[in-house]
Amino acid sequence: MLEPDPRFDGYQDHVTTDDELVSIIGPTPKKVVDKVVDRLDDICRDFIAQSSFCVVATANPAGYVDVSPKGDPPGFVKVLNDRLLAIPDRPGNRRVDSFHNLLADPRVGLMFVIPGKSEVLRVRGKARIVRDQTLREAMAVNGKVPALALLVAVDAAFIHCPKCMIRGSVWQPDAWPDSAQIADINHAMIAHAKLDVTPEENFAEAEREGLTTLY
Repeated sequence: MLEPDPRFDGYQDHVTTDDELVSIIGPTPKKVVDKVVDRLDDICRDFIAQSSFCVVATANPAGYVDVSPKGDPPGFVKVLNDRLLAIPDRPGNRRVDSFHNLLADPRVGLMFVIPGKSEVLRVRGKARIVRDQTLREAMAVNGKVPALALLVAVDAAFIHCPKCMIRGSVWQPDAWPDSAQIADINHAMIAHAKLDVTPEENFAEAEREGLTTLY
């Protein structure tokens, strides 16, 4: 049963049961259910080998979901065998929300993207944070070895249909909006963290703290 939340007041025609949802959307075709595999076959392996971007979904102990983006040269995620893959952890802002979450709940969801391709690959499984030296050295870029790696034991994988990318014109530059006036991370951090500094001062501090380092 959904708990009352005043933020949703004014929109009262809520869907609250699976039966109601199916009555609106329709039943799931059997082939859509059956396309889920429990290991990384050649199709999944080829997709991951060409992917330069993925997102990692985890949940904290309160149940709130966090989604973290990961990007690197194509093939940065290593398929170790048909049930195990590894993701390098590059320098970031050191929040490591995903890792904190995984220490409490190892369940993880991944979505792999290949620029220019409308399908995505979805994977779910259980994860471990590791420091295996040989593994980390195999994922070095520009001579820089990641401090940590995320091992994911695969429970399910499937190719997601391309319609969302097509509708969003994600890979069509002519359809992209002009985002020049949208705040970048530097200006957003000053506003959201209520910092009494200029953008130039904030960026210089981030450089001194190593927060702008890619590898």
